Amino acid sequence: MKGKGGNVGSRFPLSFWEVGAASSVVLGFVLCLLGVYQTMPASDYSFLKLPRTLEDLQILRDHLETYTIDYTAQVLVWYCVVYISMQTFMIPGTVFMSLLAGALFGVLKGVALVVFTATAGASSCYFLSKLIGRPLVFSLWPDKLSFFQEQVARRRGGLLNYMLFLRLTPTLPNTFINVASPIVDVPYHIFFLATLIGLIPAAYVTVKAGTALGELQSIGDLYDFNSIATLFLIGIISITPTLMSKSKS
Repeated sequence: MKGKGGNVGSRFPLSFWEVGAASSVVLGFVLCLLGVYQTMPASDYSFLKLPRTLEDLQILRDHLETYTIDYTAQVLVWYCVVYISMQTFMIPGTVFMSLLAGALFGVLKGVALVVFTATAGASSCYFLSKLIGRPLVFSLWPDKLSFFQEQVARRRGGLLNYMLFLRLTPTLPNTFINVASPIVDVPYHIFFLATLIGLIPAAYVTVKAGTALGELQSIGDLYDFNSIATLFLIGIISITPTLMSKSKS
């Protein structure tokens, strides 16, 4: 890690400027949500909460369908801010937001929206982690971080293919990839491209399921054996050029 790991103790607790930068990000998201709220008509918005179950999601979908027709821009901004903030601060539940995109906007618009917000949120998490994430990553995932660092160092020549493989398959959690990538010196342009392209297949599966939300019995139904096998196959294809170049050399 180019000698960056040795100063973990000196980097924690966070400095005043690091806390200030992180707080300003939080404040920015809060102000965006308040701005959306101020432009909406007076009503009872108690239904606006992060869905944790399919039942919560269906209730949210039922309420937002009308607002999506009459206040499309506000709903889009609300959706983007919530999704990006969840990705930035590693809040679980983005799968429900992806399902909601399909339920409200259909497959094509939903996939575009999910890929955009997921990539923006992952990028925001990347830069926030680059600023203040080192102590968190070392304390939460020391073993995963060592494995990831070793793999990245070994695959510098074909790093984009490897990052695509990680995005396409459940080899490592996306949350971990977002927060650990800057720590192990994955360049942002590679991180961005791998995220933008690699999230499309999974986004399509989830958003398409959201268009038939009433038929979904559990989140586990999203990723059956065929779906996971397909994602792994695409991931293997993405990393094949790297493996071939290594065998030739």
